[in-house]
Amino acid sequence: MTEIGFIDKVNWMNKIYSILHDLENYLNFQKTLGVRGVINPREKISDQQKQAEAPKETLMELLRKEMGNCTRCKLHPTRKNLVFGTGDLYSELVFVGEAPGADEDIQGEPFVGKAGMLLTKIIQSMGYDRKEVYIANIIKCRPPNNRNPETDEIQQCEPFLIKQLSILKPKVICALGTFAAQTLLKTQERISLLRGKFHSYQGIKVMPTYHPAYLLRNPSEKRSVWEDVKLVMKELGKKIN
Repeated sequence: MTEIGFIDKVNWMNKIYSILHDLENYLNFQKTLGVRGVINPREKISDQQKQAEAPKETLMELLRKEMGNCTRCKLHPTRKNLVFGTGDLYSELVFVGEAPGADEDIQGEPFVGKAGMLLTKIIQSMGYDRKEVYIANIIKCRPPNNRNPETDEIQQCEPFLIKQLSILKPKVICALGTFAAQTLLKTQERISLLRGKFHSYQGIKVMPTYHPAYLLRNPSEKRSVWEDVKLVMKELGKKIN
C-alpha cells in the first residue's frame, strides 16, 4: 500500500468514527426526549410514535432535580424549604404568585397561609378544586421578613419558572400581583393598569390581577379581582354565576 493510500484510509476511518460518535450523541439526546426506538420512515407513524416528549410528570421531576437544593441566589441560607410548585400538570389554568411567605416556607407548598386560603376560595368560585389547577411563584425561596423579591433573585430563579410553564402549557396564566405580572410580561407597568385585560406570554393568555395578600389589606378591591376572574372563566368556557 502506498503512503498516500494509507493516509487516505486513516482519514476515512477517522471520519467514520466521528460520524458514529455524532450519531451516538444524537440518539442519547432523543432518548432524553422520550423516544424509545427508531421509526422507519416507510412505515405509518402511530400516534404513540408521534409523541416525542416525555410525560409532563417525568419532565417536571427532572426539572425539580435540576434545581436541587438550590444555592444560586442569596436567599438559600435563610429559607427552610424550597417551594417549587404544586397542582395538576395538565390543568388549563396556572396561577403564578410572587414568592413564598412564612407558612409556605415551613410547609414547602405555595399559597397555604391566609393569602392562600383566600386564593383557594377564588379558585373554588371559578368552579375548580385547588388540586385541579397548578400554582407556583416567580421565586422559590422566601425573602427575609417577606420583603419584595430583588432583581438578582428573580433573574436566578426565573429560568426555572420559564421551564415549568413550557412543560405545563396552560391555556391561561393568572398572574397574581405586581412582581408576577411584571416578570412574565417584561414591563414596569403598574398592576392597576395591567389588570382587567388579557396579555400574552409565549402565546399563552395572561390575566394580571391583584395578589390575595393585597386583597387582605384592601378588601374593597375584591370586586376588581372578581371581574378579572370572570374574564378568565369566560376564556376557559366556565359557567359564570
